[in-house]
Amino acid sequence: MESKQTGWLWYPGDLELYHTLRQNFSRVERGMGWPAYWKSSSFRQRVVFWREYRLTEQTSFRVYARGQGFVRVIEETEGDWHIDEISRSHERREYKYPFGDTITCGPGKVTVIIHVGRIEALPAAYVEGDVIRSDVGWQADDYVRPVPAASDPVFNDKDQDPAEWPCAVERMAPVRTEEVPGGTLYEWETELTAALEITAAPDRLAAMTVYPGESRDEALDTEHCYLRWKPEITADRGQTALGRTPVCAVRYAFIPGPPVEVQALYQYVDYPVRASFVCDDPLLNRIWEVAVHTFRLCCGVFFIDGIKRDRWIWSGDAYQSMFVNRYLLADPGIERRTLLALRGSDPMETHINTIMDYSLFWVLAVQEHYYSAWDKDFLASVYPKVCSLLDFCAGRLDDKGFLTARDRDWVYIDWADLDKEGPIAGEQFLYAAALKAAAEMAEILGETDRQATYARQAQALREQIRSYYWSEEKGAYIDSFVSGRKHVTRQTNILALRTGMADEDQTDRILENVLLSDEAAPIRTPYFQFYALDALGQLEQYDEILAAIRGYWGGMLERGAVTFWEEFDPAVTGTAQYDMYGDRFGKSLCHAWAASPVYLLARYLVGLETIMDCSEGEEKLSFILAPQLSYFGKLDCTLPVGMDGASVQLYWDGHSLRVRADGTEGYLRADGCTHYKLEDGVEFVTEDYREDR
Repeated sequence: MESKQTGWLWYPGDLELYHTLRQNFSRVERGMGWPAYWKSSSFRQRVVFWREYRLTEQTSFRVYARGQGFVRVIEETEGDWHIDEISRSHERREYKYPFGDTITCGPGKVTVIIHVGRIEALPAAYVEGDVIRSDVGWQADDYVRPVPAASDPVFNDKDQDPAEWPCAVERMAPVRTEEVPGGTLYEWETELTAALEITAAPDRLAAMTVYPGESRDEALDTEHCYLRWKPEITADRGQTALGRTPVCAVRYAFIPGPPVEVQALYQYVDYPVRASFVCDDPLLNRIWEVAVHTFRLCCGVFFIDGIKRDRWIWSGDAYQSMFVNRYLLADPGIERRTLLALRGSDPMETHINTIMDYSLFWVLAVQEHYYSAWDKDFLASVYPKVCSLLDFCAGRLDDKGFLTARDRDWVYIDWADLDKEGPIAGEQFLYAAALKAAAEMAEILGETDRQATYARQAQALREQIRSYYWSEEKGAYIDSFVSGRKHVTRQTNILALRTGMADEDQTDRILENVLLSDEAAPIRTPYFQFYALDALGQLEQYDEILAAIRGYWGGMLERGAVTFWEEFDPAVTGTAQYDMYGDRFGKSLCHAWAASPVYLLARYLVGLETIMDCSEGEEKLSFILAPQLSYFGKLDCTLPVGMDGASVQLYWDGHSLRVRADGTEGYLRADGCTHYKLEDGVEFVTEDYREDR
């Protein structure tokens, strides 16, 4: 993102690639480092930044850099024209300076060239001056091609290093200290991403092992506890010293031996929350609060999956995070960074995260970002990678045109018993949707040839899918036609609805035979609960959405959850409820894809949909608000509209309704067709609001 302020400069995309490596190499399991197992793109270690100026007078500036190198300044002084001269006088001088020196130059044509190299971290430059400074207009060159240099408002201070993302830190004492057999258990009010700071005698610290856990059971199980740390001694105070663990997920911590002084240093990227939700149902209020906390913990430089186990950037998790972000933080930067981090550099040689569906979700995520942030410049910059990803997929089709798995490809969809023999339906639905999205993005960018090609490919694939995967006998889509099992799952049919594959008749039959039927196996993960409930929302099945939110997420709260889990099966209790992947305590108890009640409540029950309104001849951000007020005795909420600071506020007391839009205009829908225009900054009030008028 370009900035008009003075700020740090780097090669576009390299900030994301550098921090991606740090993020995806941060996983630790029981004392072992576990870097992500997919192809990793790296940042450029050497970059040149340059810019030309036409100066009318002398000026001075300084260059600071993160890395080693120097500054070249080329001055070209041009004399006056004379009628009896064939050419004007011309003088060219070149100088080199170390970083930090005051450089004086001009008047005339001046070219500033900054060479920066850095092996271990992101090379970057900062130029401070009244005229010559690092703002918009600089080029970055990797010795292959020059492109506009990148910057971000996060890094506008010359004392910063873009290799270190700024975090807020809060010191938090445990709310409970309990002496247990063999040692002491410390408990915090909720789960945190924190370093633990311990004050104890130096010899005690030197011999100490700290066992943090997301649950009490995990912290006390020193054999199977997922994380264990030998604190680093940071300061010697004579009789006592300070020891500190790395930042990790912590709700509880067990330390063998008698009590010591322990503090949690809670560290987080401070994204402002731009939404609030309070209704007359205490359970829904608590679910909203816990979903918000869960999501914020999983928002760092990027959207990550969870804070204990992987701490990686997964495309499927990130795609769902974008829907929550739209209604909670409305921060476009984290979306852009995550999209760039996931895609990496060309050429594309393997699926994103090695998962076929995650490559396709990435394409859909690019489109969703555009419809959230309406950022055409970013869309134009990333669209070539959309095309190269689809070119990669086109090389992995079978003779029927279906996307198939190759060696090292992971066909995921969900943790469920899907029939995965041969090309499976869910992948084809997503592939057709990705082609359709690419066609729509091409149309936005004015690329008519690509638009026609992708639209034609999408339509041909949709016809093939209906021929091979729709079962009249089952009244549903089957997972695979190769095995002959005609296996029907909720996951496959939910994707058919979500991607627009099902026509009106098929939609009705899927709703009856699958979504509202007990015959298909239930969904166990919040990951696919999101898709299931989003599909029901599109079909206006609000009773089902609320019942699922209260039952599924409310069920986790009944188990004592303070953040929402990666997976939840109400039938599994005791310590077994924390197991996953055959690993005791392997389940993440704070997972981004479990925060979807924020989206579901905001989108379908409060009923906010952001649109681009073209009714008056020009595009402008707008919204439609269609609240389902019959479900609430009281409702008081504020939600963001777009990502530029606009918002809409709604207050309902069971009789009167007040709505106010700030920074935007929109429409209040009372039923399926009645709209009230909401003007910017003008409160709409009615004492007798009815949804069915």
